[in-house]
Amino acid sequence: MRILLVDDEKLARVRLRELVNQIGGHIIVGEAENGSDAIEKTMNLKPNLLLMDIRMPVMDGLEAAMHLMSLEMPPAVIFTTAYDQHALEAFEVNAVDYLLKPIRKERLAAALSKARRVTRRQLLEIHRNQDDSASRTHISIQLRGSISLVPIEEIIYFMADSKYVTVRTEDGSHLIEDSLVSLEKEFDERFLRIHRNALVSVRSIEGLEKQPNGRWMVQFKKIDDKLEVSRRHTSTVRRWIRR
Repeated sequence: MRILLVDDEKLARVRLRELVNQIGGHIIVGEAENGSDAIEKTMNLKPNLLLMDIRMPVMDGLEAAMHLMSLEMPPAVIFTTAYDQHALEAFEVNAVDYLLKPIRKERLAAALSKARRVTRRQLLEIHRNQDDSASRTHISIQLRGSISLVPIEEIIYFMADSKYVTVRTEDGSHLIEDSLVSLEKEFDERFLRIHRNALVSVRSIEGLEKQPNGRWMVQFKKIDDKLEVSRRHTSTVRRWIRR
């Protein structure tokens, strides 16, 4: 297999490289220092498997694996972690393989022999079982078989349209398959529901404008778009604006 090593600690990557070389039969195609770096390296190096740490700066391993799941042929993932045994019960329940640090050669060899692709459901379940689970730092956009990461802080609003959701940034619009309900639940403190089909970034709101027909429209700081506030959500949005 073609393997990408992902860990923010250089010594940990050196240790993994040594163990993989001792086991033999595999090619290490590269190394990455965090989840975002791992996604970029995966696009360029096309590994079959990632040996990936969980807790890393910029983007952790769980989020990186979730973004990679959007690929037509995602690589397999084996998580490496310093979590204690109790915290790892979530992995055992969901049949996702992991290596507990310090990693032993025999355990790594066994994991490599049964490497499997992780499902999105498994990753979501692991998130729910971790005490410090957090929302994603980026939204992944599929572009011609590749992945483009959009930082959450750059997103101005989400708007549902048929089976897709439009992600609006200052630079343009993109389509994703996440549901508006799931996005609202995940980013509930950063985005405000203004309509059954729209969530807006609270940090992007400039103000409200009342139309001649009595309807209210949300104005944004960096773009000229204006989105209608439904009657159901008007009082909530106005309270937030006043606050």
